Formats: sequence, structure tokens, C-alpha cells
Amino acid sequence: MPSPTLPPDTSGRSGAIDVGLLSPVTVGHDAGVSDAAVLDALVTAEVALTRASARVGAAPERVVAEVASTFGWQDGQSGCRGHGVALGDLIAASVAGGNPVIPLVGTLRSRVSSEAATWIHRGATSQDILDTALVLVARSATADVAASLAATSAALAELARTHRDEVAAARTLTQHAVPTTVGARIAGWLRGIDRARTRLDAVRAGLPAQLGGAAGTAAAFAEHLGSSEAAAALIDAYAAELGLAAPAAPWHTERWPITELGDALVQAIDAVGKVATDVATLSRTEIGELAEGAGGGSSAMPQKQNPASSVLIRSAALRAPQLGATLHLAAALAADERPDGAWHAEWPTLRELLRLALGAAANAARLAAGLRVDSAAVARNLAATGGLLVSERLSIVLTPLIGAARVRELVAAGARGDDLAALLRALPELGGTDAAGLLDPAAYTGLAGAFVDRSVAAASPAADPEEHSP
Repeated sequence: MPSPTLPPDTSGRSGAIDVGLLSPVTVGHDAGVSDAAVLDALVTAEVALTRASARVGAAPERVVAEVASTFGWQDGQSGCRGHGVALGDLIAASVAGGNPVIPLVGTLRSRVSSEAATWIHRGATSQDILDTALVLVARSATADVAASLAATSAALAELARTHRDEVAAARTLTQHAVPTTVGARIAGWLRGIDRARTRLDAVRAGLPAQLGGAAGTAAAFAEHLGSSEAAAALIDAYAAELGLAAPAAPWHTERWPITELGDALVQAIDAVGKVATDVATLSRTEIGELAEGAGGGSSAMPQKQNPASSVLIRSAALRAPQLGATLHLAAALAADERPDGAWHAEWPTLRELLRLALGAAANAARLAAGLRVDSAAVARNLAATGGLLVSERLSIVLTPLIGAARVRELVAAGARGDDLAALLRALPELGGTDAAGLLDPAAYTGLAGAFVDRSVAAASPAADPEEHSP
């Protein structure tokens, strides 16, 4: 996977606050959730409303043609990219009304004929447009996240297959526990990635448009169009114009689309965060079982190859849960029929969560593609406790023969450094049972291989890039 493209050089003099200097995990992956992308989506949402009015037989076709051409509408859900609305001017004008839609509507109306101007934002409220725009941005961003998760899944599935039966020491509470396999460990990561991707795809498919008017009753639409049936048809047509789900009702203060999206994003970041945490741990110098394909350097210690991708992914995973919690808190406090501040708190929170998911998932795909297993280190660590790794097996096999107390004595002797195999051979109760076989960790991995096979077979197929076109 190629390194991310750096953003253009923007100094503090330009007014830019955050282009990734303190958030390296997102660098090169967050253009789709930038202010410019949100502005494109806002204009798209406004133009789509005019087009929906024509769909239900209300707005004249000449009006739709004028509005669409003026603001660069592109068919195929590409939206408006060449609209010509100045981002800086809109930002400055947004403060007075508390949101950018109010000055945007004036700008759009000023650039078309008086007849066309009457059909821009007709019957809508600012929240209709901003909610819909954020959903459009989220749809595009989550498609990219899902594609990165699919690439991660494919790489992990191949690694799990390759190392299916490579026995390794499992660790619980940081200590050697029982044998597992490298493949089983990777298959666990794979299941988490695929479950997160499945949930994210489901949420993305259900993202709804927002259209309810001033207090969510669609009364203005019914008045303009002459009937409640026509107003309902307009809401459906609006969603269809944008390729979004048609809502059963406006969700101005019923914020499940945002909280469910936030939860799915946190789950996705958690899933790649688990991979990063294990890779960072297992790549420690004294463990050395895993290594990133391209480690990061150190400013002071040239010998180091830091697990840079894992570090970046973990930085996102540590930040994401609090953002998800903020979305829930804001949604829970969305008062009345239109919220006062809670809704506004969602905007930067959701954008930052999308941004982290984009960066973390892209870094995870790169990490998985280059991940290396050091089989010699795996074997060295496996043998480090001289057979004590199968103490659980010894207890199961020997307790009926020699009693639990003698088994504990035997294991304690092994822990002190005695030759466990020799101690086993000296037990007359074993009756010639192969002591070496009892101590073989490869003979005590249970269903690890079967779990790998199931996980790989169930893994989501790699994404078709065309499937995720915005």
C-alpha cells in the first residue's frame, strides 16, 4: 500500500488549525471529511431538494436545469463539486446564525434567477440540509473505511492460513498460559475486523436523508405541494435523488442514525486497535515474534525499528470511545423538536470519528499487508518455560493417576528448573506413556486449526472498488 499523500503546506498564517501535525494517523486520509467536502455535500443536499421537487411534479424542469448547471450537479450520486461557493466566506458568515446553511441559502439564491431562487431550500430547515450533508459525507467516508477493512481482512486471512499450525505460547495476564497457534491469534483479529466491517456496511446502507421542515412535521411541504401525500412523496424523492434511505419520519431529535454510525465506527477502530496492540506487544525486542513491514525510526536511537503503524492505530483507538460517548450524550440531550447546542456538538465529533476511522483503517491495511512472523522467535518463546506451557494438560492426564497434590509438586519442580521430561519418565504410574509426547505443545492446541479454517472461510471477500464509489 503506498504511503499517504501529504496535505498541501498550510501555515498558521492561512488560518488552518489542523492538517495533521498532531494527528499523524489521519494524514493523507481525511480529505473526504474536510470542510470543503462538507460544503460540497451541503450544496448537493440543496440542489437535490430542488430536483426532488421536480420528481414529484412541482418544480418546473427549466428551474431544475438552471440550478443543476449553476452549481455543478453531477449525476450518479457524485453531487456538486464545481459549485463555486467560497468556503472562507461561508465560514465567516456562519457564526451569526449558528450554522452554515443560513448564509449558504442566501448565496445559492443570489446566483440563480428569481424563479429558480424560490425553489431553493423551499419548505426545508437548516437541520434538514446539514444532517443530510453529514450523512452524505459519512456514506463516502465509511465506504473508504470498509474498503480498508476488506483489504486488512484479506491480508490477515492469508497470514492465518500460512501460519495455521505454527504453535506459539498463548499469554494471559501477560504470562505464558497454554499453547496456541500463530494462525489462531491472527484469526481472532480477522473475526473482529470482519464483524466490524459487516456492521459498518449495514449502517452505511441504512443512512437516511433528513427532510422534515421547521419542526419535523413537513407542514410547509404539504402546504407548498397541496397535500400531505405529495409531501410524503417529496421526502422519498429527496432520498432517492441522493441514494440514501428514505426515513420513516424526520429524525431531528431522534438521533439513532448518528449514534448507530458512531458505534459502528468505534467498533471498527476497536477492531484494528486490537491488531495494533498485539503487534506492538509481540514486536517488543525481548519477544520479537512479529515485525511490521516497514518500521519507523527513532530520532535518538538508530538501531530501533518502531512499530509505527501500530502506534498510530492505537492512538486512534484510544481517542475513539470518548468521541462515541460524546455522540450519545449529545443525542440524549437533543431537546424539544430541534436541539439547542447538542446538535451542534455532533458535527465536529462525528467528523473527527470518521477521520480517525479513515486513518486507522488505512494504516491497518498497510500493517496487515507487510506483517512478518519470525518463526524462530516464536519457537524460542514457546520453549522458554521448558514444558510448563502444557501444565494444564499434565493436570488433566496425571491427576487421575497420581493425585492433584503430586501433580502440583511435579509442576513446582519443573518451575524450579528440574527436567520435567525426566520427572515424567520416572513416574511408574505412567506405565511407559511417552513423556515427550505429553510435553509436546503441538499436541495441545485443541481446535485452534479448526477455528482458523472457520474464520478464513467466513471472512468477507475483498471489496469491489466500484461498489464504494461516492
